[in-house]
Amino acid sequence: MTASDQTPRLLRAARHEPLDRPPVWMMRQAGRYMKVYRDLRDKYPSFRERSENADLAIEISLQPWRAFRPDGVIMFSDILTPLPGMGIPFDIVESQGPIIDPPIRSQAQIDQVHTLDLDSELPYIRTILQTLRQEVGNEAAVLGFVGSPWTLAAYAVEGKTSKNYTNIKGMAFSEPAMLHQLLSKLADNIATYVRYQIDCGAQVVQLFDSWAGQLSPMDYRTFALPYQQQVVRQVKATHPDTPLILYISGSAGIFDMMGESGVDIVSVDWTVDMADARRRLGPNIGVQGNVDPAVLFGSKGLIRDRILDTIRKAGDRGHILNLGHGILPGTPEENAAYFFETGKSIDKLLATV
Repeated sequence: MTASDQTPRLLRAARHEPLDRPPVWMMRQAGRYMKVYRDLRDKYPSFRERSENADLAIEISLQPWRAFRPDGVIMFSDILTPLPGMGIPFDIVESQGPIIDPPIRSQAQIDQVHTLDLDSELPYIRTILQTLRQEVGNEAAVLGFVGSPWTLAAYAVEGKTSKNYTNIKGMAFSEPAMLHQLLSKLADNIATYVRYQIDCGAQVVQLFDSWAGQLSPMDYRTFALPYQQQVVRQVKATHPDTPLILYISGSAGIFDMMGESGVDIVSVDWTVDMADARRRLGPNIGVQGNVDPAVLFGSKGLIRDRILDTIRKAGDRGHILNLGHGILPGTPEENAAYFFETGKSIDKLLATV
């Protein structure tokens, strides 16, 4: 067996090695569509307990691994996890989502945001990632993830999920210097957190800038892209060989700029055609995605055809098969299983179609 054969397929794809099939995993892979997860959630109703108790987070991370054997195993966590370590407390209410009270609206509050002390604030992260590496060996890559500065700032300033983002956009347009200071502080802390995850065992890290798709191209270039670049630049200075993925929901309007972030792989949502994404990003940036999660509510024939279409358009180098967003609650588990089965046998399908 060669060294390449022992390298997880996802890492080989990130290096643009030619592969017989792309690696496959799903965003929100561990979660509400699985009965085993819902049963555990009933026993441990606090999300933060599930994500910050190492034993529970490891168990939840491994549930889809045991069921489907994906090529990527992502740790069960939340993008807001590091915020308390910066002086921004939060809670997650099951029916409402994250709550930050009081929200950050003043210069004095921004001044109080401090440097993240990882070993004291997030000691369970090391245990989770090291254990996942031991459990999956070379059969899959272990992924970490973080929130990007704009999205974390949006949560902190809005104080909760939002439909119109009036508070953070109001700050952007009326007090831009104040917001830039917050974004830069967040970027430095997130870069530190990414490096920590890598040191603890993460082989790939995905940056979620979920709410950056709500920005105009002009404002994305002003308030989101520079801080993605700040994170990537700091991480690559110390960990140049660890692949970084960037995901933005509803990214069609800003897609061309995502490649400027410096990441190795851009995660494509279903609002962008995969062949078009390839052309727009160029040959040096990998792609991830981009099957519409709702397709998993369709027939097996439809799921197969959409996977085939995505893989044909993405080509045989630098593609990670995934959904264009997280798997949806209520998705039939047998269809999730079929997605993985089809993705992992696609070389045989392509030879017969």
